[in-house]
Amino acid sequence: MTAFPDMKVYFDGLKQNGGARIEFHWTLTGTNSGPGGTGKKIRISGFESWQFSADGLIQDSFGHFDAAEYGHQLEHGFQG
Repeated sequence: MTAFPDMKVYFDGLKQNGGARIEFHWTLTGTNSGPGGTGKKIRISGFESWQFSADGLIQDSFGHFDAAEYGHQLEHGFQG
């Protein structure tokens, strides 16, 4: 959050993935203007995949986003 002081994370939707997992899809925007930042704007989408326990709490979570595209945007900025 320090690297992107103006960070916003938007909820894009939920998706059932198989019987046991739910995907929380998101889009993150911001400017890399924190300490040592590039000053470039980014817009990257991804998702968190959650498995819930019997009591309804998140038991397991893993995230995914395109790391190569993120790196490209840090260097060149979002082109869109």
